[in-house]
Amino acid sequence: MQHLRFLHYIDAVARSGSIRAAAEKLHVASSAVNRRVQDLEEELGTPIFERLPRGVRLTAAGELFLGYARRRKADLDQVRSQIEDLGGVRRGHVTLAASQALAPAFLPKAIHEFQTSRPGIAFDVKVHDRERAVDAVTDFEADLGLIFNPPDLRGLAVLAQARQRTCAMVAPDHPLAKRSSVRLKDCLAYPIALPDSSLSGRSVLEDLFEQSSAQPHPPLVSNSYEMMRGFAREAGGVSFQIEIGAGPSAGAVAIPIDERRLPTGRLVLVALRDRVLPMAAAAFAEFITEKLRESNQNGE
Repeated sequence: MQHLRFLHYIDAVARSGSIRAAAEKLHVASSAVNRRVQDLEEELGTPIFERLPRGVRLTAAGELFLGYARRRKADLDQVRSQIEDLGGVRRGHVTLAASQALAPAFLPKAIHEFQTSRPGIAFDVKVHDRERAVDAVTDFEADLGLIFNPPDLRGLAVLAQARQRTCAMVAPDHPLAKRSSVRLKDCLAYPIALPDSSLSGRSVLEDLFEQSSAQPHPPLVSNSYEMMRGFAREAGGVSFQIEIGAGPSAGAVAIPIDERRLPTGRLVLVALRDRVLPMAAAAFAEFITEKLRESNQNGE
């Protein structure tokens, strides 16, 4: 496995953009990392990093080699997972990149439910905006991506997806709380908290606002759903969330927005195309696929 450790050095330097920063992250001497980079460049007969005044940058050859290194690591993870499965050991590790809308309710519940039957499987979940979540899967930082309204998915395989309506989130004692649905103009009668442009939910709402004569004047714009929901609760106002992300949340009621022109969002589970997932990640992908199927059925 020694050569794989050196490939890990190259990956760390590429992600950090600096030999010194990579060495600190790896807890080894920077001279050792630099020596391995130089050894590899000598073996390949070409530089893989361009030395800059501050840090390093991958060359074209380096980009090719980095893809190879990451594929080798992913293959090793898969083999380890298969060996564990042969031994009947129910343990493993799942790395997941997810949209923030899923963090407050859906993912914690799903992971806990999954671990009830597979307690030896641990999770590393990173919450990103949709572009960064896609990059995390493409760059082998995450086994899976669960992303709301993802951008370009070239190079990724869609494992499952579910349509998602947008809901208004209000306090239980809010005047709108007992309604089965609301119109957007109903929400604008109260202080509203809107997601900022980094969150996928903003584009869904903007599509409707562009067609409406009623324009929002939000007293709060944020990249945090927890912040928006907390503000709406304190101000007697309204925040917004996709239905699967809303869940039965303490202190808030989710009401579907009934607008013919409001586009339905898309929640997508993705993995790198042609990559064989580790057993733990593949099992969780099947579990989430079933959850999304249930969500589609409940939304019909």
